Amino acid sequence: MAPAAVDDDEILKDEKNPPPLDEDDIALLKTYAFCLPSPSHQVARCTKIISPNTEDAKYVINVKQIAKFVVGLGDKVSPTDIEEGMRVGVDRNKYQIQIPLPPKIDPSVTMMTVEEKPDVTYNDVGGCKEQIEKMREVVELPMLHPEKFVKLGIDPPKGVLCYGPPGTGKTLLARAVANRTDACFIRVIGSELVQKYVGEGARMVRELFQMARSKKACIVFFDEVDAIGGARFDDGVGGDNEVQRTMLEIVNQLDGFDARGNIKVLMATNRPDTLDPALLRPGRLDRKVEFGLPDLESRAQIFKIHTRTMNCERDIRFELLARLCPNSTGADIRSVCTEAGMYAIRARRKTVTEKDFLDAVNKVIKGYQKFSATPKYMVYN
Repeated sequence: MAPAAVDDDEILKDEKNPPPLDEDDIALLKTYAFCLPSPSHQVARCTKIISPNTEDAKYVINVKQIAKFVVGLGDKVSPTDIEEGMRVGVDRNKYQIQIPLPPKIDPSVTMMTVEEKPDVTYNDVGGCKEQIEKMREVVELPMLHPEKFVKLGIDPPKGVLCYGPPGTGKTLLARAVANRTDACFIRVIGSELVQKYVGEGARMVRELFQMARSKKACIVFFDEVDAIGGARFDDGVGGDNEVQRTMLEIVNQLDGFDARGNIKVLMATNRPDTLDPALLRPGRLDRKVEFGLPDLESRAQIFKIHTRTMNCERDIRFELLARLCPNSTGADIRSVCTEAGMYAIRARRKTVTEKDFLDAVNKVIKGYQKFSATPKYMVYN
């Protein structure tokens, strides 16, 4: 027997006249409405609890720019939910505490978390075998085998400073670390913490570490740390005071009064001579890893890494190309590979020949010699 056809008009009639809600439905809706921020709630901060763990417990709340009140709890809140210093939602009539709120963190700080893992692995970092080993010891070993450190009775190193000429793979290695570990990875560029108003940069650092402590394990990577970590000096005008305050807040968070927890700090710079000694002392940055210029074998390896995805002829002599690029960084070699590809495109070929690479070496390494950062770096350090 065929099913009876449902008339469209009847469906529309049901939608226009839904059945009335019973008491259970209304009670359920009220619980959901409580979880959402209600327009009748106001944000306050619970500054003190009077006679805690008793039935007569009262709460001192501070409603910003209005007043301080001593209030009780609403019907929906248990005394165990509220702690001193917590943000709470209060009603606008009796100012009773109605809902505990999460700590307020600046959206610009939350945005620093790296959500998607970078696609760089340790195999993509050429010529840094020792540096990778040192980094893995500090970052991965304490997370994967904490019992080894407990048995020996030592604390694992907490911070690493990566320094070396521009283009030697400091940021690249940090991206590989972010790919490898399951810990939350937060990336901060030094200049992001330089703010217009007094105390804003230090507040951002505090909120950054507060957010990091809330995670199970966290890696904070400060790139270009010389923007805020420079040595303190008095120029008589007070122009650099704000940057110094931000740096002192980082120093305090790294090894101050509060325990750092399971937070690893990586920093990268190409001017280690300008950094403040307070930032560099062991306990804050335990390891200093130098990224030097790659040697002959490392340069050949970097050539192979960058040509892995390229359409190249067979039997290209990468050792010969590596010999033709003395004192060059990984970034220079990558530029050579790109330029060789451009020569092939210009000649309308689908493969890159060894001659393209030789022309590219002449153009990038010999032609751009005056732009090279390596000689300057050698003077700095």
